[in-house]
Amino acid sequence: MVTAAVNPVRRPSERLLLAGTFAGPIFFTSSIIQMLTREGFDITRHPLSQLSTGSLGWLQVVTFVVAGLGVLALAAGIRHTLTDGVGRRAAPVCTGIFGAGLVVAGLFTADSENGFPVGTPDAPVAEMSWHSIVHSAAAAVAFTALALAAIVLAVRHARARRVRPAVLSGAAALVLLVPMTPEFMSIQIAVNGVVAFAWTTVVALSLRTDR
Repeated sequence: MVTAAVNPVRRPSERLLLAGTFAGPIFFTSSIIQMLTREGFDITRHPLSQLSTGSLGWLQVVTFVVAGLGVLALAAGIRHTLTDGVGRRAAPVCTGIFGAGLVVAGLFTADSENGFPVGTPDAPVAEMSWHSIVHSAAAAVAFTALALAAIVLAVRHARARRVRPAVLSGAAALVLLVPMTPEFMSIQIAVNGVVAFAWTTVVALSLRTDR
């Protein structure tokens, strides 16, 4: 009788956390395949967002949206799992903003520039389009929100004297909050993506294990 009463509550959270676990791997598997196969793409010059441009740009648009929906599922899973203590409200909200930001960034694409896709003038775009402005704003808000979520969970872990997850969450937040430099922006964006999705994946896995 106890098992029957508990399982209906646990299953939705576990499924949501499972969806969150796959958001990062899906994003980077798709992005890496495109980086290696799309002619003219250079990660040192072109941010991952530029994969959303050109005739095959829809692949990266779908990648952004699917990953964003996975992170939204993770946010819901966090809300159901963290029922008390520090961050029970802020962590899922901030994580959800990150997920929503990814969806928006996918639907509103960046501009073609710096020679990608092939045939594009090999120079920065003279004036950003409105959809590129929305894309950039959504990405900035999304990564800032995720940094806040990482800080909240770092504090939660620190209060529980869980040193390793506290340090890792704090380190993730610091990386995500480092200001962008124009010379290395595309590399920084890629690094931020790796850190962000590594963090969401570890959080999803750890919460499933704790349950």
